[in-house]
Amino acid sequence: MTIVRDGAVVHHVGRARGTLLCWPPYSAGMSETESGLPFEPVYGPESLKSWDPDQALGRPGEFPFTRGVYETMYTGRPWTMRQYAGFGTAAESNRRYHQLISAGTTGLSVAFDLPTQMGYDSDSGPAHGEVGKVGVAIDSIDDMRLLFDDIPLDKVSTSMTINAPAALLLLLYQLVGEERGIGGDRLNGTTQNDVLKEYIARGTYIYPPQHSLRLTTDLFRYCRTAMPRWNTISISGYHMAEAGATPAQEIAFTLSNGIEYVRAAVESGQAVDDFAPRLAFFFVARTTILEEVAKFRAARRIWAQVMRTEFGAQNPKSMMLRFHTQTAGVQLTAQQPEVNMVRVAVQGLAAVLGGTQSLHTNSFDEAIALPTEKAARLALRTQQVLAYETDVTKTVDPFAGSYAVESLTDELESAIRELMSAVADRGGAVAAIEAGFQKNEIEKSAYQIAKEIDNDERTVVGLNRFALDVEEPYEPLRVDPAIEAEQAERLARLRADRDDAPFRQALDDLRSAAGGSENVLVPMKAALAARGTVGEVCDALREVWGVYRPPDAF
Repeated sequence: MTIVRDGAVVHHVGRARGTLLCWPPYSAGMSETESGLPFEPVYGPESLKSWDPDQALGRPGEFPFTRGVYETMYTGRPWTMRQYAGFGTAAESNRRYHQLISAGTTGLSVAFDLPTQMGYDSDSGPAHGEVGKVGVAIDSIDDMRLLFDDIPLDKVSTSMTINAPAALLLLLYQLVGEERGIGGDRLNGTTQNDVLKEYIARGTYIYPPQHSLRLTTDLFRYCRTAMPRWNTISISGYHMAEAGATPAQEIAFTLSNGIEYVRAAVESGQAVDDFAPRLAFFFVARTTILEEVAKFRAARRIWAQVMRTEFGAQNPKSMMLRFHTQTAGVQLTAQQPEVNMVRVAVQGLAAVLGGTQSLHTNSFDEAIALPTEKAARLALRTQQVLAYETDVTKTVDPFAGSYAVESLTDELESAIRELMSAVADRGGAVAAIEAGFQKNEIEKSAYQIAKEIDNDERTVVGLNRFALDVEEPYEPLRVDPAIEAEQAERLARLRADRDDAPFRQALDDLRSAAGGSENVLVPMKAALAARGTVGEVCDALREVWGVYRPPDAF
C-alpha cells in the first residue's frame, strides 16, 4: 500500500520504504501501526500543511518544552517505572524491594513511617503506635544498611519521599554507598525535600519555614559537589491535590513554591544554573485524562518562562520541568476495590500522555491498607502494559494539535498564572503560607468536591452509584505491632555500643553550624556516621531552630 501526501509518495507499506517527509527526519527506528501504517516520531502542523518553524506550539525538547522536555521522549525508552514501597522494618521492606526489582521495576521509591518523617526515633513518645505503619522505620545507619541490603546502589535509581529530615536520610544513603565503595558521584535518585507543601497540605514539618528553606538550600549546595547526579528536590503538588486542590491550584502553588526555593538558593549565593538542572517536580494523575494532559503541558511552559525571564537561566536544563507522577490515591475507593484497577490504568495513561519522566501506579487495595505483594506487582504490570502493549510510546506528545487539549492548555495556563499572581501579591509562597492562603483555597476546593459527591452531582463508581448491597470480603496486609519493641531494642543496643565522644562532638558542631552560616550537612553527616540517630540529630536542630506552630494551632 502506498501513502500519498500533497501529491507526493511519502511511504510504502511493506518491505521497501520511501522517504517520510516530516520533522524530525525519518529514522530506521520508526514504527508502524497494527495496520502497517507509519508512526511518525513527532506529529505537527507539517503533517497536515506547510510547516511553520516559528509556530507557538514549539518542538519537543526545546523551549518552552510544552511538548515534552526531551526530543524523543518515550520513542527512545519508556519512563522510569517506580513503585512506592516501605512498611514495617527495614528487613521487611528490603524483601519487597527485591520482589519489585525481580518483577521489572526500574526505580525504587521509599516510603518512610510517620516517626521518621517527623524526625523522631521509634522509641520516642510521639512515635508510639505509628512505627512502621505507613512506611519503613529508619532510625540510624544500621537500618539503612538493612533497607538496601544486596541492592546495587550504583545501578538503581532511588527516590526517597522524605521532607523535613530529607538531608539526614540522604546522608545515611550516601554513607551506606561509601561503605560499599560507591562514591556519591555514582548515586542516582531524588529526595523529595519539599517542606513548603507540608505547611500547606500535609503537616510533616519540623522547623519554621525560613530554617527549613536554609536546610533545603544547604542540601542543594552539598549535592552539587558531593552527589552531582542526585535530584536535590521534588517540588510536590501531589499532596496538595490529595488534600483537595484543583489541577490549577496544584500547579500554581507548586510552581510558586519552586520560585521560593530558587530565590532562596540564589540569595544564598548559588548561581541558578549551578543547581536548577537538578530540580524536579512531583504531580498527581487523576482520571480526567484531557485536563491532566493539558495541566502537565501548561506547567512545563510556565516553568520554562519563569526560569528564563525571572531568574535569567541560560542552561536549557535549568528551564526543564522534569516530573514524577503518582496516580491519585484520593480517588481510590474501599468499596469494590477491584474497580481501582481501572482507575489506576486510566490515571497512569494520563501521566504518560502528559509526558511524565517517572511513574508510580497505586495498588488497587491502598484505600484499605498497605498493598499486598500481589497488588503491588499488578500495579507495576499496569505500567508495563502501557509501555509495551499500547502505541502511546511510539510518538512524542500524541495530543499536540488537539483542539480540546490545546484550548485546555491555554485556559489552564491563564488560571494557573492568576493563582501564582495571588501568591506573589501576598509576598511569595512563605508569606502566603504563613497567612494561610493556599491552605484555605485548597480546603474550599476539597469541601466543594465532598459536597458534590454527597449530593450525587459527582459520580464515584461503587460509592454513590453502582454500589453493591454487600461488599465482598478482602484480607489486607497488616503490620505486626511488635516491630515497635523490636526497633526500640535495636536503638538500645546502638546507643550502648557506640563511642559517644565523636558523636557528641559532631552534635556540638551541628548546633554551631545551625546557628551560623556553615553548611549543616557536613557536621550532620559526621553525626550520622558516628551512629547518631535520626531523632537525636533532629533534636539538635530543634534546640537551635525551634519547631513550627501553624497560626490556627493557637
